[in-house]
Amino acid sequence: MNAYLLRRVLQMIPTLFGVVLLVFLLFNWVGGDPAYVLAGKFSNPRDIENIRHQLGVDQPLYVQLGIFLRQVITFDFGNSWATQEPVSHIFLSRLGPSLALMIPMLVLETLLGVVLALAVAHVRDSWIDRTLTLLTTSAMSISLLVYIIVGQYVFAFALGWFPVQGWSSTPQGWVHYAVLPILLGLAVSLAPAIRLYRTFVLDEIHQDYVRTARAKGVPEWRVMLVHVLRNASIPIITNVLASLPALLIGAFLLERFFSIPGIGREVILAVERSDFPVIKAVTVAVAVATMVFNLLADLAYKWVDPRVELS
Repeated sequence: MNAYLLRRVLQMIPTLFGVVLLVFLLFNWVGGDPAYVLAGKFSNPRDIENIRHQLGVDQPLYVQLGIFLRQVITFDFGNSWATQEPVSHIFLSRLGPSLALMIPMLVLETLLGVVLALAVAHVRDSWIDRTLTLLTTSAMSISLLVYIIVGQYVFAFALGWFPVQGWSSTPQGWVHYAVLPILLGLAVSLAPAIRLYRTFVLDEIHQDYVRTARAKGVPEWRVMLVHVLRNASIPIITNVLASLPALLIGAFLLERFFSIPGIGREVILAVERSDFPVIKAVTVAVAVATMVFNLLADLAYKWVDPRVELS
Protein backbone atom coordinates (compact mmCIF):
# COMPACT_ATOMS: atom_id res chain seq x y z
CA MET A 1 0.00 0.00 0.00
CA ASN A 2 2.76 2.46 0.92
CA ALA A 3 4.65 1.70 -2.29
CA TYR A 4 1.47 2.25 -4.28
CA LEU A 5 0.81 5.60 -2.60
CA LEU A 6 4.38 6.74 -3.19
CA ARG A 7 4.23 5.72 -6.84
CA ARG A 8 0.94 7.54 -7.39
CA VAL A 9 2.19 10.70 -5.69
CA LEU A 10 5.34 10.67 -7.83
CA GLN A 11 3.18 10.23 -10.94
CA MET A 12 1.26 13.36 -10.02
CA ILE A 13 4.34 15.55 -10.37
CA PRO A 14 4.87 15.20 -14.17
CA THR A 15 1.10 15.25 -14.67
CA LEU A 16 0.80 18.53 -12.77
CA PHE A 17 3.77 19.96 -14.66
CA GLY A 18 2.05 19.06 -17.95
CA VAL A 19 -1.13 20.80 -16.81
CA VAL A 20 0.82 23.88 -15.72
CA LEU A 21 2.69 23.99 -19.04
CA LEU A 22 -0.53 23.64 -21.03
CA VAL A 23 -2.25 26.37 -19.02
CA PHE A 24 0.77 28.64 -19.44
CA LEU A 25 0.89 28.17 -23.20
CA LEU A 26 -2.85 28.64 -23.63
CA PHE A 27 -2.95 31.87 -21.64
CA ASN A 28 0.16 33.31 -23.31
CA TRP A 29 -0.51 32.35 -26.91
CA VAL A 30 -4.27 32.10 -27.13
CA GLY A 31 -5.37 34.47 -24.37
CA GLY A 32 -3.88 37.54 -26.06
CA ASP A 33 -2.13 40.48 -24.46
CA PRO A 34 -3.88 41.44 -21.19
CA ALA A 35 -2.36 44.93 -21.30
CA TYR A 36 -4.74 45.93 -24.08
CA VAL A 37 -7.70 44.71 -22.03
CA LEU A 38 -6.64 46.52 -18.87
CA ALA A 39 -5.62 49.73 -20.63
CA GLY A 40 -9.02 50.22 -22.18
CA LYS A 41 -9.97 51.75 -25.52
CA PHE A 42 -8.33 55.14 -24.95
CA SER A 43 -4.74 54.10 -24.39
CA ASN A 44 -1.41 54.84 -26.00
CA PRO A 45 1.65 52.64 -26.62
CA ARG A 46 3.41 54.04 -23.55
CA ASP A 47 0.52 53.03 -21.28
CA ILE A 48 0.51 49.57 -22.84
CA GLU A 49 4.23 49.12 -22.19
CA ASN A 50 3.89 50.29 -18.58
CA ILE A 51 1.08 47.84 -17.92
CA ARG A 52 2.98 45.00 -19.58
CA HIS A 53 6.00 45.79 -17.40
CA GLN A 54 3.89 45.88 -14.23
CA LEU A 55 2.31 42.53 -15.09
CA GLY A 56 5.66 40.99 -16.04
CA VAL A 57 4.44 39.87 -19.47
CA ASP A 58 7.28 41.77 -21.17
CA GLN A 59 9.81 39.25 -19.85
CA PRO A 60 11.02 36.18 -21.81
CA LEU A 61 8.70 33.19 -21.80
CA TYR A 62 11.05 31.01 -19.73
CA VAL A 63 11.13 33.69 -17.02
CA GLN A 64 7.33 33.92 -17.04
CA LEU A 65 7.09 30.11 -16.85
CA GLY A 66 9.43 30.08 -13.84
CA ILE A 67 7.29 32.70 -12.13
CA PHE A 68 4.17 30.66 -12.87
CA LEU A 69 5.76 27.49 -11.44
CA ARG A 70 6.69 29.35 -8.27
CA GLN A 71 3.13 30.63 -8.01
CA VAL A 72 1.77 27.09 -8.32
CA ILE A 73 4.13 25.71 -5.67
CA THR A 74 3.39 28.51 -3.20
CA PHE A 75 -0.23 29.01 -4.33
CA ASP A 76 0.52 32.71 -4.51
CA PHE A 77 -0.77 33.94 -7.86
CA GLY A 78 -0.30 37.58 -7.01
CA ASN A 79 -3.15 40.05 -7.19
CA SER A 80 -6.22 40.12 -9.35
CA TRP A 81 -5.73 42.33 -12.38
CA ALA A 82 -9.25 43.68 -12.05
CA THR A 83 -9.63 44.31 -8.30
CA GLN A 84 -6.00 44.19 -7.04
CA GLU A 85 -7.16 41.75 -4.36
CA PRO A 86 -4.80 38.83 -3.60
CA VAL A 87 -5.88 35.82 -5.64
CA SER A 88 -5.37 33.47 -2.70
CA HIS A 89 -7.74 35.60 -0.61
CA ILE A 90 -10.30 35.62 -3.44
CA PHE A 91 -10.14 31.84 -3.72
CA LEU A 92 -10.37 31.16 0.01
CA SER A 93 -13.10 33.73 0.69
CA ARG A 94 -15.28 32.55 -2.22
CA LEU A 95 -14.75 28.86 -1.55
CA GLY A 96 -16.95 28.85 1.59
CA PRO A 97 -20.21 29.89 -0.11
CA SER A 98 -19.58 27.45 -2.98
CA LEU A 99 -18.99 24.55 -0.59
CA ALA A 100 -22.03 25.54 1.50
CA LEU A 101 -24.06 25.22 -1.69
CA MET A 102 -22.42 22.25 -3.40
CA ILE A 103 -21.78 19.86 -0.50
CA PRO A 104 -25.48 19.57 0.54
CA MET A 105 -26.40 19.13 -3.12
CA LEU A 106 -23.86 16.33 -3.58
CA VAL A 107 -24.80 14.54 -0.34
CA LEU A 108 -28.54 14.71 -1.07
CA GLU A 109 -28.01 13.70 -4.69
CA THR A 110 -25.95 10.66 -3.69
CA LEU A 111 -28.21 9.46 -0.86
CA LEU A 112 -31.50 10.01 -2.69
CA GLY A 113 -30.06 8.67 -5.94
CA VAL A 114 -28.85 5.43 -4.34
CA VAL A 115 -32.06 4.87 -2.33
CA LEU A 116 -34.36 5.54 -5.31
CA ALA A 117 -32.16 3.47 -7.62
CA LEU A 118 -32.36 0.51 -5.25
CA ALA A 119 -36.13 0.95 -4.96
CA VAL A 120 -36.87 1.11 -8.69
CA ALA A 121 -34.39 -1.67 -9.45
CA HIS A 122 -36.19 -3.88 -6.92
CA VAL A 123 -39.50 -3.30 -8.75
CA ARG A 124 -37.92 -3.20 -12.19
CA ASP A 125 -40.21 -3.34 -15.22
CA SER A 126 -43.18 -2.33 -13.08
CA TRP A 127 -45.28 0.79 -13.62
CA ILE A 128 -43.34 2.51 -10.84
CA ASP A 129 -40.08 1.84 -12.63
CA ARG A 130 -41.45 3.02 -15.98
CA THR A 131 -43.02 6.13 -14.45
CA LEU A 132 -39.84 7.15 -12.66
CA THR A 133 -37.82 6.51 -15.82
CA LEU A 134 -40.17 8.79 -17.75
CA LEU A 135 -39.95 11.51 -15.08
CA THR A 136 -36.15 11.40 -14.87
CA THR A 137 -35.83 11.50 -18.67
CA SER A 138 -38.13 14.52 -18.80
CA ALA A 139 -36.19 16.23 -15.99
CA MET A 140 -32.90 15.64 -17.80
CA SER A 141 -34.31 17.31 -20.91
CA ILE A 142 -34.88 20.63 -19.13
CA SER A 143 -32.06 23.12 -18.73
CA LEU A 144 -30.95 24.35 -15.31
CA LEU A 145 -31.64 27.87 -16.54
CA VAL A 146 -35.34 27.01 -16.90
CA TYR A 147 -35.43 25.62 -13.36
CA ILE A 148 -33.81 28.79 -12.02
CA ILE A 149 -36.12 31.21 -13.81
CA VAL A 150 -39.30 29.29 -12.98
CA GLY A 151 -38.17 28.56 -9.41
CA GLN A 152 -37.30 32.20 -8.70
CA TYR A 153 -40.59 33.41 -10.12
CA VAL A 154 -42.86 30.84 -8.44
CA PHE A 155 -41.24 30.20 -5.07
CA ALA A 156 -39.47 33.52 -4.49
CA PHE A 157 -41.44 36.21 -6.33
CA ALA A 158 -45.00 34.85 -6.47
CA LEU A 159 -45.22 32.82 -3.25
CA GLY A 160 -42.53 34.66 -1.30
CA TRP A 161 -41.25 31.50 0.39
CA PHE A 162 -37.61 32.28 -0.34
CA PRO A 163 -35.55 35.39 -1.17
CA VAL A 164 -34.82 35.98 -4.83
CA GLN A 165 -31.15 36.80 -4.25
CA GLY A 166 -28.65 37.25 -1.45
CA TRP A 167 -26.31 35.39 0.86
CA SER A 168 -25.30 35.21 4.50
CA SER A 169 -22.55 33.22 6.19
CA THR A 170 -24.53 32.63 9.41
CA PRO A 171 -26.45 29.34 9.90
CA GLN A 172 -29.77 31.19 9.90
CA GLY A 173 -28.77 33.06 6.77
CA TRP A 174 -27.70 29.84 5.08
CA VAL A 175 -31.13 28.31 5.70
CA HIS A 176 -32.78 31.49 4.47
CA TYR A 177 -30.80 31.94 1.26
CA ALA A 178 -29.41 28.52 0.28
CA VAL A 179 -32.48 26.27 0.40
CA LEU A 180 -34.00 27.35 -2.93
CA PRO A 181 -30.78 27.14 -5.02
CA ILE A 182 -29.95 23.78 -3.43
CA LEU A 183 -33.41 22.40 -4.27
CA LEU A 184 -33.21 23.69 -7.85
CA GLY A 185 -29.73 22.26 -8.32
CA LEU A 186 -30.86 18.96 -6.83
CA ALA A 187 -33.84 18.84 -9.20
CA VAL A 188 -31.39 18.92 -12.12
CA SER A 189 -28.67 16.60 -10.78
CA LEU A 190 -30.88 13.95 -9.17
CA ALA A 191 -32.47 12.70 -12.39
CA PRO A 192 -29.24 11.58 -14.14
CA ALA A 193 -27.95 10.17 -10.83
CA ILE A 194 -31.01 7.93 -10.47
CA ARG A 195 -30.72 6.70 -14.05
CA LEU A 196 -27.01 6.00 -13.67
CA TYR A 197 -27.21 4.30 -10.27
CA ARG A 198 -30.20 2.25 -11.41
CA THR A 199 -28.04 0.87 -14.22
CA PHE A 200 -25.28 -0.04 -11.77
CA VAL A 201 -27.73 -1.82 -9.46
CA LEU A 202 -29.42 -3.72 -12.31
CA ASP A 203 -26.02 -4.97 -13.48
CA GLU A 204 -25.53 -6.62 -10.08
CA ILE A 205 -29.08 -7.90 -9.58
CA HIS A 206 -28.71 -10.30 -12.51
CA GLN A 207 -25.47 -11.81 -11.22
CA ASP A 208 -25.28 -15.44 -10.08
CA TYR A 209 -24.34 -14.58 -6.49
CA VAL A 210 -27.63 -12.68 -6.07
CA ARG A 211 -29.67 -15.65 -7.25
CA THR A 212 -27.64 -17.91 -4.96
CA ALA A 213 -28.28 -15.65 -1.97
CA ARG A 214 -32.01 -15.63 -2.64
CA ALA A 215 -32.03 -19.42 -3.09
CA LYS A 216 -30.39 -19.76 0.33
CA GLY A 217 -33.26 -17.79 1.88
CA VAL A 218 -31.40 -14.52 2.54
CA PRO A 219 -33.95 -11.74 3.23
CA GLU A 220 -34.54 -9.44 0.26
CA TRP A 221 -33.52 -6.30 2.16
CA ARG A 222 -30.18 -7.91 2.98
CA VAL A 223 -29.70 -9.02 -0.61
CA MET A 224 -30.23 -5.44 -1.83
CA LEU A 225 -28.36 -3.55 0.88
CA VAL A 226 -25.44 -5.91 1.49
CA HIS A 227 -24.84 -7.99 -1.62
CA VAL A 228 -26.11 -5.76 -4.44
CA LEU A 229 -25.26 -2.34 -3.05
CA ARG A 230 -21.79 -3.38 -1.88
CA ASN A 231 -20.80 -4.54 -5.36
CA ALA A 232 -22.54 -1.65 -7.11
CA SER A 233 -20.80 0.85 -4.85
CA ILE A 234 -17.53 0.83 -6.82
CA PRO A 235 -18.94 2.62 -9.92
CA ILE A 236 -21.02 4.81 -7.59
CA ILE A 237 -17.85 5.84 -5.73
CA THR A 238 -16.20 6.56 -9.08
CA ASN A 239 -19.04 8.84 -10.12
CA VAL A 240 -19.18 10.68 -6.77
CA LEU A 241 -15.44 11.25 -6.44
CA ALA A 242 -15.19 12.30 -10.08
CA SER A 243 -17.68 15.07 -9.34
CA LEU A 244 -15.89 16.31 -6.21
CA PRO A 245 -13.44 18.63 -8.05
CA ALA A 246 -16.50 20.51 -9.28
CA LEU A 247 -16.97 21.64 -5.67
CA LEU A 248 -14.02 23.98 -6.20
CA ILE A 249 -15.62 25.81 -9.11
CA GLY A 250 -19.13 25.97 -7.67
CA ALA A 251 -22.35 26.20 -9.63
CA PHE A 252 -21.95 28.98 -12.19
CA LEU A 253 -25.60 29.65 -13.00
CA LEU A 254 -26.92 29.22 -9.46
CA GLU A 255 -24.32 31.55 -8.00
CA ARG A 256 -24.79 34.12 -10.74
CA PHE A 257 -28.60 34.25 -10.66
CA PHE A 258 -28.86 34.10 -6.85
CA SER A 259 -25.94 36.53 -6.28
CA ILE A 260 -24.02 33.99 -4.20
CA PRO A 261 -20.40 35.16 -3.74
CA GLY A 262 -18.88 31.81 -4.64
CA ILE A 263 -16.09 30.55 -6.86
CA GLY A 264 -18.40 29.96 -9.83
CA ARG A 265 -19.60 33.55 -9.86
CA GLU A 266 -16.03 34.78 -9.43
CA VAL A 267 -14.85 32.68 -12.39
CA ILE A 268 -17.55 34.18 -14.62
CA LEU A 269 -16.53 37.68 -13.55
CA ALA A 270 -12.86 36.82 -14.13
CA VAL A 271 -13.61 35.62 -17.66
CA GLU A 272 -15.59 38.77 -18.40
CA ARG A 273 -12.70 40.93 -17.12
CA SER A 274 -9.92 38.77 -18.64
CA ASP A 275 -8.59 38.40 -15.09
CA PHE A 276 -6.04 35.70 -15.91
CA PRO A 277 -4.50 35.23 -12.41
CA VAL A 278 -7.87 34.21 -10.98
CA ILE A 279 -8.61 31.86 -13.88
CA LYS A 280 -5.13 30.30 -13.64
CA ALA A 281 -5.49 29.72 -9.90
CA VAL A 282 -8.86 28.02 -10.26
CA THR A 283 -7.66 25.91 -13.19
CA VAL A 284 -4.61 24.63 -11.31
CA ALA A 285 -6.63 24.00 -8.13
CA VAL A 286 -9.17 21.91 -10.04
CA ALA A 287 -6.38 19.92 -11.72
CA VAL A 288 -4.74 19.14 -8.37
CA ALA A 289 -8.10 18.24 -6.80
CA THR A 290 -8.86 15.89 -9.71
CA MET A 291 -5.63 13.96 -9.20
CA VAL A 292 -6.10 13.78 -5.43
CA PHE A 293 -9.69 12.55 -5.67
CA ASN A 294 -8.71 9.95 -8.27
CA LEU A 295 -6.21 8.60 -5.74
CA LEU A 296 -8.85 8.62 -3.01
CA ALA A 297 -11.20 6.72 -5.34
CA ASP A 298 -8.63 3.94 -5.76
CA LEU A 299 -8.19 3.71 -1.98
CA ALA A 300 -11.98 3.65 -1.52
CA TYR A 301 -12.21 0.69 -3.91
CA LYS A 302 -9.87 -1.27 -1.67
CA TRP A 303 -11.86 -0.31 1.43
CA VAL A 304 -15.21 -1.32 -0.10
CA ASP A 305 -13.97 -4.51 -1.73
CA PRO A 306 -10.81 -6.07 -0.20
CA ARG A 307 -10.49 -8.24 -3.32
CA VAL A 308 -9.36 -5.19 -5.32
CA GLU A 309 -5.61 -5.21 -5.85
CA LEU A 310 -3.80 -1.85 -6.03
CA SER A 311 -0.90 -2.12 -8.43
